[in-house]
Amino acid sequence: MPDARILIVDDNEDILQAARLLLKQHFATVQTLSDPGQLAALARRGAFDLLLLDMNFTPGADDGREGLRYLAQVLEIDPAAMVVMVTAHSDVEIAVEAMKQGAADFVTKPWQNERLLATLTAALNLRRARQEAADLRARNRGLAAATHGGSDMIGTAPAMVKVFGAVRRTAPTDANVLILGENGTGKELVAREIHRLSPRAGEVFLRVDMGALSPQLFESELFGHRKGAFTDARQDRTGYFRAATGGTLFLDEIGNVPLHLQGKLLTALERREVVPVGAEKPEPIDVRLICATNVSRDRLGDENLFRQDLLYRINTVEIVLPPLRERRADIPLLLEHYATFYAQKYNLPPRRLSAALMDRLTDWHWPGNIRALRHAVERAVILGDSALLDVGDFPLAEPVPETAPPAADVTRLDAVEKNTIQQALLLHRNNISRAAQSLGLTRTSLYRRMEKYGL
Repeated sequence: MPDARILIVDDNEDILQAARLLLKQHFATVQTLSDPGQLAALARRGAFDLLLLDMNFTPGADDGREGLRYLAQVLEIDPAAMVVMVTAHSDVEIAVEAMKQGAADFVTKPWQNERLLATLTAALNLRRARQEAADLRARNRGLAAATHGGSDMIGTAPAMVKVFGAVRRTAPTDANVLILGENGTGKELVAREIHRLSPRAGEVFLRVDMGALSPQLFESELFGHRKGAFTDARQDRTGYFRAATGGTLFLDEIGNVPLHLQGKLLTALERREVVPVGAEKPEPIDVRLICATNVSRDRLGDENLFRQDLLYRINTVEIVLPPLRERRADIPLLLEHYATFYAQKYNLPPRRLSAALMDRLTDWHWPGNIRALRHAVERAVILGDSALLDVGDFPLAEPVPETAPPAADVTRLDAVEKNTIQQALLLHRNNISRAAQSLGLTRTSLYRRMEKYGL
């Protein structure tokens, strides 16, 4: 913590000098104070990141009341302050009482240098984790305010009316939700809508792409780790479950988690606690869990691919999103919505869609679903020459066969690329992350090529 600021408050000048000489080797700023009466003013100015506070100051005092009083004073000014108490070996019970009243930890004197450094570092890591969580919640509230509390879910088709009803009934509860649907059908949008309508709306919404998690770092990413737990673990890490505490954790592409790792996820959900890698004690979790996958319900029911006990745990409520081809009545609404949205986003004149174009796009099969439609409209709004968009502004590829493409004798570069992408998607069961990795592409690049070829 080279940039941390430490304040040491003690009436013993020898202790102040010893602590300063030790800590200045490890922290940017080390300030000492023998008069605790100045502590309140320093706290109001935010002059320190961590306070090392003695329990007794008056000669002959040994009950720790002074330390508890100054602790309460600091926490009243800054409830997030990190305070480590300093006490004699015989006063451990008083130090424990200080922790109950808000202290982060305590050390006994005479202290061991390694123990003191470890305690201060842990307290600073806790402060940083809390600040990151607070910043994330603040950004989430800002995003929620920016949308004016409205929903981005659009549709009047019977299948979508059913989805909206399920969202409204499920959101006020803490029930786990599993969202099923093809790529591009809006699973994340539904998850965010459930969060927006839930009692946790003011807290963080955290999305995790499960298909992109490395098996080697699965536990570290989800549950966190302790410094030194493995190579390159140079500092403590807060996992996704703990980072989403109080809010909603959205596990996207849950169907692609390897079978041997699913048990670790199940244990965390059943016990409502996680054990960071390298830690000895479990830590409680408090999250609303929403999962999503493009894997079919039949495949999820195959116990050789997905643990059935985990499936029962995550699908208290199951919401199935229809592909766009099964809700064609909503296509004109979506087209008009995104045409208006992107015109405003790029500060362009309003765009309208011709009747011929509207008919053509409504009849189109949209293999990429809403994601493909949105990208097509965005491109047309940007590149269109007039306020009236027509068929020529939407170059659409031919329909893709639903069976495996034959190994045709192809010579054209575009045909070779299209065939290669199709084969990769089939091989990886439409897992975009893994298909992109096998092709040496980013997810964004793969999506762009899929859109190009109508995949």
